[in-house]
Amino acid sequence: MPDPMLLGLLVAAIAIGWWLGRLDVKHHRQHRDSSSSPALTRNYFVGLNYLLNEQPDQAIETFVQTLEVNSETIDTHIALGNLFRLRGETDRAVKIHQNLLARPSLTEAQSSHVQLELARDFLKLGLLDRAERLLIRLIRSAHDDDIRRSGKRLLIDLFEREKEWQKALDIAQPQLIRHDQNIRRAAAHWLCELAEEDIANGSVSLARKRLRQALNIDEKCVRTNWLFARMEHHTGQYRNEIRILKRIREQDADFTPITLGPISTAYQMLDDEQGLIEFLQEQIDHAPYISSVLMLAEHLRTREGINSAIDLVSSHLQHYPSLRGVDYLTDLYLKETVTRPHDHDRIELLKRHTSQLLDKRPRHRCERCGFTASQLYWHCPQCRSWGMVKPITGLEGE
Repeated sequence: MPDPMLLGLLVAAIAIGWWLGRLDVKHHRQHRDSSSSPALTRNYFVGLNYLLNEQPDQAIETFVQTLEVNSETIDTHIALGNLFRLRGETDRAVKIHQNLLARPSLTEAQSSHVQLELARDFLKLGLLDRAERLLIRLIRSAHDDDIRRSGKRLLIDLFEREKEWQKALDIAQPQLIRHDQNIRRAAAHWLCELAEEDIANGSVSLARKRLRQALNIDEKCVRTNWLFARMEHHTGQYRNEIRILKRIREQDADFTPITLGPISTAYQMLDDEQGLIEFLQEQIDHAPYISSVLMLAEHLRTREGINSAIDLVSSHLQHYPSLRGVDYLTDLYLKETVTRPHDHDRIELLKRHTSQLLDKRPRHRCERCGFTASQLYWHCPQCRSWGMVKPITGLEGE
């Protein structure tokens, strides 16, 4: 049994014991001749014994059966329901939370809390329609600001799962966007999602409007300029594309590597090789990513010969070790030794090894959860954070 789960059960047991202790004292004061309170205490220790013997199912069943539902034990029942949900037994969590809602003695605050947990149960089960109806009703009726904010965040999570970007925006703005950095970052990406739909439908002007709104919400949203640049490329405005892509380095320098390919293509479309070389040299001076070094090396190889490319990459590797740099340098040596079969075979073996290593290496990593992938995701598939998947740097990356 995992340690965190055992800890959770222990906490639940302690909480239940505390409540039972309170009930025990109160019961003795009011009914000194009653025998029900000792029975409750015995059941508590039976449950605790199950727990210590790592029999969580029997322990929880004992606690649930022992604990009477009243105004003083509501929070403990809620905690037990949540424990079932964490254990993956969400059906049982639903039963506990629905049973609590049926109690007429609940205060308004308690009812709101139970409804919030029941909505979490429905989300866990994938019952999105039921969760949505419950959350909308809760947001409208709850008087507690914390409950309303929690309900809105859950509803936003639901709308994200359904790709209902505009509905998520309607719930988030203006308060959550203003005060929650994660929601603010997400909202800019929701607008980018809507802009991509507009572009696909031919509504370019509406897409531009949404992207401007996204930048107003989060000026650091790299994706906005990425989409702006893509639109300029499709209309043949390559100078504008280059100008916009260069802004990304100012927004978040970690995303610079993704701009190098499109910028190189734009310079080629303009037939401006010298402009590209100057840009790459400036980029290397500013932030020596291996992608820009290899691009410049290729142009030097074409214009000045293979030795110039070898010198550039070798010099870079002395200061910034890179597996991709070694792989490229091996390629150059293969070309250089083509007339020397013995040396060529040895270098070709090294090339196979470096290529195999690179094939197994991801190119992007989520800074929040560590998810890795060969492609760039604006929305992390694992932790579902927005804008946190970035190019990997260092020996195995840029």
